[in-house]
Amino acid sequence: MAILERVVILSVTAGTGHMRAAHALREAIQQSNPAAEVIVLDTFRYTSPFLEKVILGTYMEMLKITPVVYGYLYRQAERGQPLSGFAKQEFNRILNKLTAPKLVKFLKQTRPQLVVCTHPFPVGILDRLKSQGLFRMPVMATITDFTVHSFWIFPGVDAYVVASEDLKEPFAEFGIPLKRVHATGIPIDPAFARPVDRLSIQQKLNLDPCLPTVLVMGGGLGLGPLAEAVQYLGNGSVPCQLLVVAGRNEQLRQRLLQLAESNCHPTRVFGFIDNIHELMSVSHIMVGKAGGLSCAEALAKGLPIFIVDPLPGQEERNTEYLCRAGAAVQVNRVQDLGREILSCLLDKRRLWDMSAAATRLGKPHAAREAVELMQRILQQDLPAAAREQ
Repeated sequence: MAILERVVILSVTAGTGHMRAAHALREAIQQSNPAAEVIVLDTFRYTSPFLEKVILGTYMEMLKITPVVYGYLYRQAERGQPLSGFAKQEFNRILNKLTAPKLVKFLKQTRPQLVVCTHPFPVGILDRLKSQGLFRMPVMATITDFTVHSFWIFPGVDAYVVASEDLKEPFAEFGIPLKRVHATGIPIDPAFARPVDRLSIQQKLNLDPCLPTVLVMGGGLGLGPLAEAVQYLGNGSVPCQLLVVAGRNEQLRQRLLQLAESNCHPTRVFGFIDNIHELMSVSHIMVGKAGGLSCAEALAKGLPIFIVDPLPGQEERNTEYLCRAGAAVQVNRVQDLGREILSCLLDKRRLWDMSAAATRLGKPHAAREAVELMQRILQQDLPAAAREQ
């Protein structure tokens, strides 16, 4: 098996999921070879801060202010839309013009054995560089949602990583050979695959082991009706205790702390944390958004997911996928959340079925399996004489 020594992982800070997948891969590579040099590059921030501000700033504002518009644009760019191919080509032409020179210089300096992308924008840049003969190393694209959007699809990609086997099928429609597509799962922190001492964590968090624990999350940015959900659950008829993660949204965290003081049920509030695997290990249900990474982490722990008000676009697609699989329930109104969760907690069979469905979909070893795929790609890329040594 080839040894990973120098790997570049290209991502983009759009939300937090893409970068979390990149860091999970870096951790898994360095577990495989502690001496490996693994560089995680925030592509736009490095190559064009102006582009980062314009594109990502517009993206985040659209999600916060006019999510319906973003959802419309997302659907327009999906398969079957006549303008999607042209729009994609034009978009990638502009990206390459603004980012390629600095990225090419960086790749020549670092000389990676292969490049991994956890966001579609760098995939398009590398595909164009390959077509121009400016880059020849293997490229692996890691799709971080439970759907396959056309913006990820490029002929120059050597291997795709997807969340599950049934997500391979769309690639055939896009003309990508299925032998390039591997269902190793969305890469999550290897910590999710390690056993934990539940009792110790419960004691550390001051949790009552006799009460069901509901984990409420708003993603890394704390988007969505998080405060409303905490207020309804914290004062509802469901006997439970709440663990609430507000992410980097400090204003929201302060509001949640005020709510926690007046809630009838025990409520603990966190900001941005790095031990979410521990909170998930002691929870019975997760309530939150439908971000690909958060859902993949919950599935790895067998957690039933209650999705409140998913954002149009990939969150809607993730929600549809997980609900069809039986691992999630979509709640259209925060007011209905308590009733849905009470129904689930009272119906032990339903809770068990949802947990079993989540466990079937969960891939706690996804990052490690992605690393093994990288090693196989390198092995195949070596000259025959080198492989025979």
